Amino acid sequence: MDPRMSSFALSCLFLVIASMTQARSQHVRDPHSFARPEAVVTHLALDIEVDFDKHVISGAATLTLRLDPKATEVHLDTRDLNIHKVTLLPEKSAPKWTLGEEVKFLGRELTIAVTPKTTSIVVEYSTSPSAAALQWLEPLQTAGKKKPFLFTQSQAILARTWVPCQDGPGVRMTYSARVKTRPDLLAVMSASNPVSRSSDGVYTFDMKQPIPSYLLALAVGDIAFRPVGKRSGVYAEHALVDTSAWELGDTEKMIEAAEALYGPYRWDRYDIIVLPPSFPFGGMENPRLTFATPTILAGDRSLVSLVAHELAHSWSGNLVTNATWSDFWLNEGFTSYLENRIMEALYGRPYAEMLASLALQDLQNTLKDLGPTHPDTRLKIDLTGRDPDEGVSDVAYNKGALFLRHCEETVGRARWDAYVRSYFDSHAFTSMTTEGFVADLRNRLVAGNADLEGRLQIDAWVYGPGLPESIPAIASSEFAAVEKEAAQWTSGIPAVQLSTKGWTTHHWLHFLRKLPATLSVDRMKELDGAFAFTRSGNSEILTAWLQRSIEMGYAQAYGALEHFLTGQGRRKFLKPLYTAMTKSPDGMQMAKRIYAKARPGYHSVSYNTIDDILKWDVK
Repeated sequence: MDPRMSSFALSCLFLVIASMTQARSQHVRDPHSFARPEAVVTHLALDIEVDFDKHVISGAATLTLRLDPKATEVHLDTRDLNIHKVTLLPEKSAPKWTLGEEVKFLGRELTIAVTPKTTSIVVEYSTSPSAAALQWLEPLQTAGKKKPFLFTQSQAILARTWVPCQDGPGVRMTYSARVKTRPDLLAVMSASNPVSRSSDGVYTFDMKQPIPSYLLALAVGDIAFRPVGKRSGVYAEHALVDTSAWELGDTEKMIEAAEALYGPYRWDRYDIIVLPPSFPFGGMENPRLTFATPTILAGDRSLVSLVAHELAHSWSGNLVTNATWSDFWLNEGFTSYLENRIMEALYGRPYAEMLASLALQDLQNTLKDLGPTHPDTRLKIDLTGRDPDEGVSDVAYNKGALFLRHCEETVGRARWDAYVRSYFDSHAFTSMTTEGFVADLRNRLVAGNADLEGRLQIDAWVYGPGLPESIPAIASSEFAAVEKEAAQWTSGIPAVQLSTKGWTTHHWLHFLRKLPATLSVDRMKELDGAFAFTRSGNSEILTAWLQRSIEMGYAQAYGALEHFLTGQGRRKFLKPLYTAMTKSPDGMQMAKRIYAKARPGYHSVSYNTIDDILKWDVK
């Protein structure tokens, strides 16, 4: 491609490619969606109003359709939506429409009769105040404490709780939106965004690249913007925006590093919004606007690998998307692998190997918990009849990344990088099944080489449980030094005499993991006195310490535990801490006491998980 080509021309070219690839994509029947291939949504136009008093979004969704000549119905996904009116265009007529019976996790099928002339449908609707994708925060739940906040979380199948749509990752659409809210608040979406408030509270948005519904996203609040690069910036509440902008100051470098490896960034801008602490994930890769937890604000940029991960989704996930949630590893395995490569490019191989080593430890713990032959330890898993948000684990992330690293080391980095870049280019703006990827890998990388096929062990990695014998060797020289210090302390050297200067988050996490399985309260107190773990402002370190504190009965940390669990809602941190408390009767009692206070502040993604762990009676 001519390097002199303008960004406008590049954008036009990518839209043409997107249109062509969307047209040739085959619709895969998704067990988590009511959509059918004879009638597919290609564009969504939203005109909605955000009502903070009623906790309701209402308005109209106009859905442009691609219909087979014999199509007589359109099938949409809805869950807890109130459907007020349906209109066909250009007929301007009211069709026959029905809402099916409620199906667990899936909601109700909206079936609309269409004619051969129908090009689009208009659905007028309103959400439920308890819509699972929406979290309405009162002013006291925000950093500023003065104004309310709303954010959405559409992945995996929650877009249908705030927009009538075809809510499966195999259906891609462009979208536009008009959003009206209070004039003292700013609205942003996973689309083109404003950088300041409008006087009337009305905002318009445009997403020209086709995306699946789980990437629909909206946030409304007392938000400010700070640029951090020529095509990147940070949104956050006013109280956090400057801190956030500093912490995420390497974002532009990450974009450049990713482009050097995997080709041009095709989404125009890459901005990040740091949300209130109840956001249930570390990050969500909504195109053009990554949603991020404030728990990444460690004050030393040591947790920015999360940004590298969400940025990598701009290629793996957003550009080439898993066709169904059973193919989820294609999103997260690729992204975790790319994240590590980006971190290596920016901070060096020793730093990246620390991250890879921690990921392997997490995977090994998961495999131990599930059992080595459990079907969920496969990369391609069967999620039929299960909520996809609850049916996946770090197997998709870490086993997937290990498999791709194994491919890289087997064929050599140069050849592997060329393949990965061509894979993204060839399948840009389309959906991919596991079987499609495996076929592509064999056709264009293995190319009939029987020896290479044998060494790659593709089927064992993808369809087999546990880990094959061909696990890549991960050796961290940094962690070897950490283990030496941990052994010194175990042998009796006082904690204050250990050599820990210059340790990052990753050093400390490895140190805590390498401590003896059982520790006395006095030994825990010594560590806490030397390193102030209980007072740590780093959420990763604090979570690891609090988990050990629960296991060892270190009651001096229980105040910090309660403060942490009632102050943030990131599921990654909640799940191990509540699980640890369930191991004893006293711990279970403490967990339920804390949870009764904390649950109203959690997003549904988090409280559904913790409800199950604690067997919580929601009535």
